[in-house]
Amino acid sequence: MTGSDFDAVVIGAGNAGLTAAATLQRAGARTLLVERHNVPGGCATSFRRGRFEFEVALHQLSGIGAEGQAFSLRPLFDGLGIGDRLTWVREPDLYRTVVPGAFDVTLPADWEGATATLDAHFPGNRARLDRFFALVRDLTFWQIAAMHGTPADQVDELFFRHGLRPARDVLDEHFDDERLKAVLSTYWGYLGQPPSRLPFQDLALILFAYLEFKPWHVRGGSQAMSGAILDAFLEAGGEVRFHTSVEAILTRGGKAVGVRLDDGQEVSATDVVSNASLPVTYGMLDGLDVPAAVRADLATRRIGVSGFVLHMGLDAPPAELGFTTSTTFVNTDLDADRTSASWHTRKPARGICVTSYDVEPIGFAPSGATHVSLMTLQYGSAWDGVAPAAYAREKFAYAETLLDLAETVTPGIRGAIEEVDVATPLTMSRYLGHPGGAIYGYDQDATESWQFRDSERSPHVPGLHLAGSWSGMGGFQPTLEAGVRVARRLLRSKAA
Repeated sequence: MTGSDFDAVVIGAGNAGLTAAATLQRAGARTLLVERHNVPGGCATSFRRGRFEFEVALHQLSGIGAEGQAFSLRPLFDGLGIGDRLTWVREPDLYRTVVPGAFDVTLPADWEGATATLDAHFPGNRARLDRFFALVRDLTFWQIAAMHGTPADQVDELFFRHGLRPARDVLDEHFDDERLKAVLSTYWGYLGQPPSRLPFQDLALILFAYLEFKPWHVRGGSQAMSGAILDAFLEAGGEVRFHTSVEAILTRGGKAVGVRLDDGQEVSATDVVSNASLPVTYGMLDGLDVPAAVRADLATRRIGVSGFVLHMGLDAPPAELGFTTSTTFVNTDLDADRTSASWHTRKPARGICVTSYDVEPIGFAPSGATHVSLMTLQYGSAWDGVAPAAYAREKFAYAETLLDLAETVTPGIRGAIEEVDVATPLTMSRYLGHPGGAIYGYDQDATESWQFRDSERSPHVPGLHLAGSWSGMGGFQPTLEAGVRVARRLLRSKAA
């Protein structure tokens, strides 16, 4: 393949890499997609154990919305030519959230239903809830407007007043009951920052995304989505190389001009799109020192949180095990800061997300059985220094602490385990190739917000484009959108 001339090479077939490659190829840009694994998807994959297929990472997909609903993800999939190939499975609830002895609340995925449920559990808060949800809607509207280029003097001042404030401060202004505040901020676990550090604009955005557009799964799991995007890419004439790593990003005259593969072959291209982490991407530059401005920027950022996951096949149906909703969060108490601090250790898990993929089935478990994952966030550094000989013992000892929490809402779950697979931050690091096994990229605090950083644009290395959680917000919807956005920006620059 030496000397071949592609318009673009895309490094990595994760969410953003797939949507970038498909968008480019369908627009007529001859594109090579390079992936070191044997399947597309990155985190959006599945694997088999016994008679079960396990979803790797997708807990709830935001943004799908109803057919024809404005600003949903459906036009993105339609634009890739795969909207009619995917079957969406809607969850009726946002989540069940439990702190034993404090509350057990199942929140409907509906503005009015959520308000009524919360007022029933915590009476006397109806007016406060109305004001809070109105702020969530208004602030999200103005944040989206600002992100799409509305001039600052035309953006309502409430966005500037509340957007970057800690979510906990805004919740404290609206409510007195700590239990109610904990229920409303439950999604902080999806964002990797406790309410004391989480920008309110991020909590508002995720609440809006799930209340307005509902939580969804895809039939066949996220692997079905990844496979469909890859098919769209290949059908448009794209070329993919699996079991292939990029060893270097080639440069000439300060510009990215192609890549060197792990077999020594060099592939020339007008542009390179990287879905790899920023440290790995810039570390692959060949013939060019990492620009000082890039080094200075990366030095101010902190590697984000990873995850510890139990993938389980249970020999019992969901109802028999007590699963009433697809997504359940269980925390030991109301202290989010203490829970967040525990992610740096291997002390017993203080909070888990329990996902049952068969309350609203996605098709992975046999009849009469259940596919469940237990997940807690954890930093990769918690596993530093664990000797290889002790790794399996430490891994399964920590897994037992997740099961202890799960037993508080699903007693007897241990006795139903037929298949189990355990993933640690070291697993994430090996599979994803991310420093620290980080699943959201950098720590998603206020310093990483779009107001302060625009990592997708790389003016310091022309021809190099960055897409994925390391150059923006983490999660499925943001990274799917990022790949399309980066590709369209590249195409516009070529057409200009």
